Formats: sequence, structure tokens, C-alpha cells
Amino acid sequence: MSSLAFTCALGCLVAAMALGTSSTARATARFPQPCSVQTLHGLYVWTFDGYENFGGNQVPKAIMQGLRFNGDGTTFNPFGTVNIGGTIIIDATGGVGTYTVNPDCTGTLSITNGPTFNIYVGPAAQKVWTTETSPNPAGFGVSVATATRLPGRQKEGRRVASD
Repeated sequence: MSSLAFTCALGCLVAAMALGTSSTARATARFPQPCSVQTLHGLYVWTFDGYENFGGNQVPKAIMQGLRFNGDGTTFNPFGTVNIGGTIIIDATGGVGTYTVNPDCTGTLSITNGPTFNIYVGPAAQKVWTTETSPNPAGFGVSVATATRLPGRQKEGRRVASD
């Protein structure tokens, strides 16, 4: 009987400690460091599907590009294409932009002379989710993109600096 009482008391103590742990401490345990612009560093493949106001009509829009986050709040597009209504209208190669990342992993992405987006950086910065916020009105319908980090190339056991 005493071992049963001890087990119950131990269980209650563990539950009380877990409930008494702040949400910040629990979040820190899952994600040890808060996000920042340094969290995003490397080449991502960015795909975007949505609709664009083109000549007064909502037409399908698709984007596929490489988006390099430089870890300092700036971006570069080593390749990319924008298709609106079935017509390739923009070669996005060479495009640049800026981004912010807040400690809670939300932020913004602004393409120079282009649209802006709200972003969310996923665990270990393997994916970045975006939704277009401008121009006003922004895209119509489903306007969500995902950027997936490409693994760095290895050279002699070291990561290549260009990735």
C-alpha cells in the first residue's frame, strides 16, 4: 500500500511541476533559441500558387524560384519564373529583397519593386510559409507559398560557403 501511495504522490508532484512551468519555458525547451534574421540562411525553393488581378480579371498565378536568405535581412534570387494566366511574364533571376524575422518566428518579406509577404519560419528553418500582403489588393483566393530549404552541398566534409 505504501508503494501505491508513493507512486501517486510522485505522479501528483510531476503533474504540479509540469502545470507550474511557464509557457515561455516550455516553448524554450522545444525551440531553444528565438528566431531572428540569422535563422534564415541558405537557398530555398519557393513556390507560390494564387490569383492576380490582371487587366481587371483574376487570373491564375504561379511562381517558382530560388530564394537565398543571406542571414542578414537580405535576399537574392539565383533563378525564378513568374507565370500569370499561362504566360511567362517575369524572369525573376537576379531579384533582391529584404526580410525580417521576429523572436516568435513570424516576419515579413519584401521583394524590391515587387510584392510583400507575411512569413512564418518553421522548425529548424527547414520551411518558410508566406502569404502575399501587397500590392493592394493582394492576390485573390489561395495565395500561400512554401519555401523549402535545399540541403547544402558538401565538399571535403565541410559545407560549401555559397550555400
